[in-house]
Amino acid sequence: MTHQPLNLDAHPLEIIEKEFQGLYSGQLGLSSIKGGQTAANNALNNLDITRYADDRSEVLPKEKRGATVLSPYIRHNILTLQQVHDHVKAAPFKDREKFRDELFWQEYARHLYARVGTRLFSNLRFEAEWISQGDGWNRELLCIDTVLNELETDGWLVNQTRMWLASHWTVRNQVGWLHGQERMHRELIDGSRAANLLGWQWTVGAGTGKPYGFSRWQVEKRAPGLCHKCPLKKACPIQEFPPEVTPDHIQKDPILDFDPDATRTAGPLTPIKLRTPKYVLLTIDSLGDNDPALLNNPNIPAAFVFNKPALEKLQLSSRRIGFYLETLKDLQERRDLQVFMGDPHEFANQNDVAVTYAPVPSFKKFKSLAEVHPYPWLRLPHSGTVRSYTSWRQKIDKQYKK
Repeated sequence: MTHQPLNLDAHPLEIIEKEFQGLYSGQLGLSSIKGGQTAANNALNNLDITRYADDRSEVLPKEKRGATVLSPYIRHNILTLQQVHDHVKAAPFKDREKFRDELFWQEYARHLYARVGTRLFSNLRFEAEWISQGDGWNRELLCIDTVLNELETDGWLVNQTRMWLASHWTVRNQVGWLHGQERMHRELIDGSRAANLLGWQWTVGAGTGKPYGFSRWQVEKRAPGLCHKCPLKKACPIQEFPPEVTPDHIQKDPILDFDPDATRTAGPLTPIKLRTPKYVLLTIDSLGDNDPALLNNPNIPAAFVFNKPALEKLQLSSRRIGFYLETLKDLQERRDLQVFMGDPHEFANQNDVAVTYAPVPSFKKFKSLAEVHPYPWLRLPHSGTVRSYTSWRQKIDKQYKK
């Protein structure tokens, strides 16, 4: 495949219109959450998690939200989990502990996905898949329409409304959860397979056996006043919680309890250097100035390759692509960076590249790398159980003597 150079001098929307025809879905637009290391650093420097424990699940009004909106930067390691974890050390104890617990949930998702890979597309422990397809969101409900408008125009949601959408799609309307998570994944600028798949599994009960039921009660609690504006306020179809269901146990996958090769899951702990690299190849999983491969090779150009075959299949929103373009444009102000359209794995086969390990199945497609640098874990993966966050976390805390 030919790797076509992309010129980042134009506005991101102009670049998308010109270079990404047929490679994105939905209307053309950008998120209000700006991509790039500069924006990430500003967000971190202005971070105040006071009242985070009490307000993180608030939905409306927006000014009452306690969510930090750091997830797009964390997902792409523009800000690492360790960096954010350490940044809040002086915050109030209750808020610091709750905030760090959410960071560990992100790390748990990464550990789980790194170990089980594409098996995370299947139910983990309980049968919670409805096979019907279609759209599981009733937009005549103002709560659903409001949340979807935010998803489609900003590409970001608080965790509370992500659970609303996942529960409404599957638990209430009994549409297959894989189709729903794919729909959400297209839009989220912080979209990762690890976090999105885990979130949907747990919401619909595939991981715990206890589906999360969404009803009017949550809307009135977290978005007061919204129900009064809804045209269905007197005939609310979610007035009551959905009927309780108890998913059936499925056959246990032994890899959930024991990792026979935790070193494979974690990736290299020290740099592997086989040849002199020509480029530092950045990936979606590591786009920050502190990318390990980038830091260790300050005198060679960086490269990023938009994966055209993957984009054709995924049809991500223009907001996701715009976030990447903004991030790359920002990096280009400080570093020699070349951006291409093509296939990053073929690019690596054709050029000696240094790259930072990514704990995702697609990293195995790289066959000939000049250098591989360690992934910036918050905590190294262990070989013990990942069947639940609690059991995983107990092992982590014991290892690191919290």
